[in-house]
Amino acid sequence: MAAENKNKNKNVQVFDSEEDLAVSLAKYTADLSAKFGKEKGSFTVVLSGGSLIDSLRKLVEPPYVDSIEWAKWHVFWVDERVVPKDHDDSNYKLAYDGFLSQVPITTGNVYAINDALSAEGAAEDYETCLKHLTKSNILATSAATGFPKFDLMLLGMGPDGHIASLFPGHPLLKENEKWVTFIKDSPKPPPERITFTFPVINSSAYIAMVVCGAGKSSAVQTALGNNQNSDLLPVQMALAEEEFTWFLDKDATSKL
Repeated sequence: MAAENKNKNKNVQVFDSEEDLAVSLAKYTADLSAKFGKEKGSFTVVLSGGSLIDSLRKLVEPPYVDSIEWAKWHVFWVDERVVPKDHDDSNYKLAYDGFLSQVPITTGNVYAINDALSAEGAAEDYETCLKHLTKSNILATSAATGFPKFDLMLLGMGPDGHIASLFPGHPLLKENEKWVTFIKDSPKPPPERITFTFPVINSSAYIAMVVCGAGKSSAVQTALGNNQNSDLLPVQMALAEEEFTWFLDKDATSKL
């Protein structure tokens, strides 16, 4: 059973095991899929890379694989490495192999980056794609910010507290105009990536921050503990317009 407490308007759920977390994350995602599918006929979902895709594995099993209205899903990436789609570093490949290939989401509703372009070109192209989708009302617009409002972002966090390809101390943390930008000096390889910016991340309706393992416990301690560090980690800068939920296993909270 998850232990819950509120932290600065963020819902924190801690699970005894990663398996329990995966079960709960699937129900959470399926419930939001049903909610938005009923309310507006579509469900816009943003994926990240890393271990997140493995934590979504319950969605490709009964009952969810059969009950979710996959035709209403529109799938995006919060960040992507500028590599071919069949490269092992590709977040698209990770998601396709572990998740998308096993559910009947319409191919045209899966929005991968154009891997034939440079980092800068791919970022511009992806932002143009998002702008077209807001004009056709597939992607909502935040009344508060004017940035696109995704229904759900499923995000992970690095051991250094980075999210998407927004790293501690990097100038891109301050980008407040572009929807999608690029990085050529990522401290974690590969160096060239594109990434959503904080105004887009923080205009999301719902965010699930999925963090497992003792290797991330220091960043979790900084983000959720009581220490008053003036320099915020990127994960601490993330907000959601409706609800932000941490999904943590016990190992990730071992320093709290």
